[in-house]
Amino acid sequence: MAVLKKKAVVAMSGGVDSSVAAKLLLDKGYEVAGLCGKMVNTPSADRVCENAQRVADKLGIKLHILDVTQEFQKQIIDYFENSYANGETPNPCIMCNQFIKWGKLFDYAIDNFGADVFATGHYADIKFENGFYKLFPAKDVHKDQLYFLYRLGQKQLSKTIFPLYEFDKSEIKQMAYDFDLPPKDSKESQDICFIVKPDTTKKYLINRFGTKQGDFVEIGTGKKLGRHDGTFLYTIGQRKGIGISAPYPLYVIDIDAENNIVYLGQEKDNFKTRLALKNINFSYPQEKIEFDAMVKIRYNMQAKKAKCKIVEDFVEIEFYEPVTSVTSGQSGVMYDINDGHLLGGGIVI
Repeated sequence: MAVLKKKAVVAMSGGVDSSVAAKLLLDKGYEVAGLCGKMVNTPSADRVCENAQRVADKLGIKLHILDVTQEFQKQIIDYFENSYANGETPNPCIMCNQFIKWGKLFDYAIDNFGADVFATGHYADIKFENGFYKLFPAKDVHKDQLYFLYRLGQKQLSKTIFPLYEFDKSEIKQMAYDFDLPPKDSKESQDICFIVKPDTTKKYLINRFGTKQGDFVEIGTGKKLGRHDGTFLYTIGQRKGIGISAPYPLYVIDIDAENNIVYLGQEKDNFKTRLALKNINFSYPQEKIEFDAMVKIRYNMQAKKAKCKIVEDFVEIEFYEPVTSVTSGQSGVMYDINDGHLLGGGIVI
């Protein structure tokens, strides 16, 4: 009697990473199908689905396109806009992973396709240790994507595989050429998929909210330094694009969206050692209420050592050394201090 192949459903975008992930799983003997989420009703989103279909045709696998536009509007676009309106800086990719990729697409793959595993082109590694699935950094430290995956739990991790974890990005690009996959010449995907060039985040927000004149105020003194066109156009730690002359470089230190005030200060005002996280998600249950961890408060920073304390539904963070640009709305993510595996994270208050 023939042994049934394990079925893998790959979240496909038509890009290099997900395309190579599908090919690697085919080579390992999986029965592979593709699943592409249509996020928005735009020509750009249509091209994503068309590109994914070209890859599926090249690989000889079936592709299903799932319309997730309503969920994407509610969980990603509305969240993105509301965050800026409230003086926060959002992480749409993190929320997309939670609600769309490991929400709608994951559930569809497992429940409707009957998939044994759900796969993506993320750079991360999953290991089963001491009764729990844990996320570890991939081989390519420059492409480490644990920060964007901290909202996944045991249900998702137990059914997920990341075929790219053992490769460098350069190796993946070479494989795309070797396999002659359609996206072999494509560029890296843009950060915010629903803002299409030549639009920028600033242009998008002005189109959405218009302009709303308010004051630039010097932190500490309360002195008015000038006028701005809306708090949603600024983020904490920003230096460029402020347009105010001063005897020293000015930084955005705080944002008061309710009163339409952007507080400016010097670089020294931009450092903090303490912050708190809300909407906490741990990858697996934590045994200790207080522990040391390596912590990031944005993706492109070097993780810094900090004391972490779980207090009810929050985590209090105290860095051993001051960090810059503690930004409300961004994610604070905690990593094990010994081996770097992901512990969990939350939203910076």
